[in-house]
Amino acid sequence: MKFKERNIQIAMIIMTLVMIILRFLLNEKGRTNPDSIRYMRFAHIFPTIDNTTTPLGYPLSIKFFTFLGPDEFWSSKIVGIAAFLFILFFTWKKKFFFKESVVLCALFSFLSIYSYTMSEALILPFVLLFLYTGSLIIEGKLEKGEAIFYLSLSLIALYNIRYSSLFIMAGTGLFGLIFIRRKYSKVFIISGLIGGVFVVLYKFLFIDYFNENYVNEFLEIGLHPTSKLLTELFQGLCTTFNPFIHIANPGGGIINYAIYGIGFLNIILICWLFIRYQLSETEFFFIFISISGILCSYFIQYFYSVNPIDYRLMAPFSFPVWLVYFRKLFMIFDRKVYIIGFLSLISGMLFTWLSKGNYLENRKEMQKFLQSEKLDKVPLKFYLETTEDLDKIQVAELISTVNPNITLSFQPKDTLRRTTLTRYKVLQKIKIDKNKYQ
Repeated sequence: MKFKERNIQIAMIIMTLVMIILRFLLNEKGRTNPDSIRYMRFAHIFPTIDNTTTPLGYPLSIKFFTFLGPDEFWSSKIVGIAAFLFILFFTWKKKFFFKESVVLCALFSFLSIYSYTMSEALILPFVLLFLYTGSLIIEGKLEKGEAIFYLSLSLIALYNIRYSSLFIMAGTGLFGLIFIRRKYSKVFIISGLIGGVFVVLYKFLFIDYFNENYVNEFLEIGLHPTSKLLTELFQGLCTTFNPFIHIANPGGGIINYAIYGIGFLNIILICWLFIRYQLSETEFFFIFISISGILCSYFIQYFYSVNPIDYRLMAPFSFPVWLVYFRKLFMIFDRKVYIIGFLSLISGMLFTWLSKGNYLENRKEMQKFLQSEKLDKVPLKFYLETTEDLDKIQVAELISTVNPNITLSFQPKDTLRRTTLTRYKVLQKIKIDKNKYQ
């Protein structure tokens, strides 16, 4: 019986790895977005710091792999695959939610994250390390100064990958305050405070040094009405917790009722299971961190400009919920739970195939174009009229996978320069294999 289950796990891991690779190869721009441009440029020009919009962690991880030979684009994909493999190896080695992690990583939403050139791919292994450290402390296997050191270190590491880890710091300190009578409470409170002190120092010593107006530029009260934010929260959570499809049709339509409906029913099932089958202290800690992260992500939108809540932004906070959810399901249904992972892989395969592009062909075309124009090794600009020019920015995303030293420009005068490209200039000379479902 154990041998059979091991075969199931191996098959699922191999299928997930193959799907991660296909997910970016069968995409017209290799699973990149406007933020990916900044990450790859940051990695390319480091040690020059050209922005503080993102912490150093993810760009430096890309930079590390470039020393082994690949360019920034391929290095970003290695980071994602390494993150996926690390999670499985660590959970197997430590016997810590291994079965649950195998199914979780097979979910279409998570394999999409591992294939993306985005920092969520890197933060997930560090979320796992944080959860593992917290569980050791709660179980009394890690105490006093050593516990404070490792928990604080994990919080600081998280913040150096994504600023939203500030919410995990807040949740950690609050967890300690709520359980002030417990032996481990001081560890969580002190670690949360140390994390907070690091954030303050980071702001004054790093962010302000390179961009003293960063906070003022991004803070803006009353960005969106509550009615809009609540709608986006509902839709974001329903896609986040839909185990089969995490992307709704932006044009609307009846298919969205099914996508949101499955996610909503799954949320109800999660809540019912957590009430019906009592959570252990460790499991409660996981859920507490998740809920505090989701709530902070919602309220920050009232005065800080961020993308609407979706599966990607919620990944660090949904990760602990999925682990506990699958543990409860394994407790009830045993090996039948693997069916969820296989069904998610099948739905991901179908979606990827129906919406396929050809990244390798597009990259080849773009490489030829840049080389013929002698623009493959020089700093470039790409002109856009507005940040909402999503069709046009896709060309810039593809360019960045070949020459990452590219900056977006909104100044019409820049188009007079030879090193400033536009969508028209590029598509006049090459044809891109487009994904019709974009």
